[in-house]
Amino acid sequence: MVMPSFEFEDKLNGLVVGIDEAGRGPWAGPVVAGAVVFLKKNIDNFLLDNLNDSKKLSIKKREILYDKIMQAKEKGDLLVGIGQASAEEIDNMNILQATFLAMQRAFGALECKPDFAIVDGNQKPKGLSCDCMTLVKGDALSYSVAAASVVAKVYRDKIMADLAKRYPYYGFEKNAGYGTKAHVVGLNEYGIIPGIHRISYKPIQEILCRRVA
Repeated sequence: MVMPSFEFEDKLNGLVVGIDEAGRGPWAGPVVAGAVVFLKKNIDNFLLDNLNDSKKLSIKKREILYDKIMQAKEKGDLLVGIGQASAEEIDNMNILQATFLAMQRAFGALECKPDFAIVDGNQKPKGLSCDCMTLVKGDALSYSVAAASVVAKVYRDKIMADLAKRYPYYGFEKNAGYGTKAHVVGLNEYGIIPGIHRISYKPIQEILCRRVA
């Protein structure tokens, strides 16, 4: 089984940041990016033993790792930056450009600027003030990217859980804005939430058209 390591970080000079996103596919909520720099590699064994692509981890495991990452940040072992782009920004510029914007914001939120970035996927975000490489399935190969993946996913899930308290008809606390049956039922009965639903997405446009008709 392939597991994350510092292999790619060790090949690069200086401070290396891993960047990943969460929330490109959902019909609602922001897209969120995480940026993580390991200042020390000899840190919490549980964190290193369990870090992986956030999609491969249980909710409980992700939340534990998120807390471990934030504790390491407080100790000065890690740098963590979080950025997001809103549903309105997604509609205005498309999801790819909004994802890049969230990554730029996560990068900009770091307490110091890295020398090199490893970005999950195969497309480089514009506007990073350092050299950058893309790494397909980077969240399963690089500790920095895996940590960024966990940060982005858990932070976004918390946003959607908070939205669920304000808008309890869509199941956001369970579906994180994805197009589940409960979400569709809520949309058909209560309509879209302005500024929260991504009206540029085809399923949302179809529901809007049906309600108008």
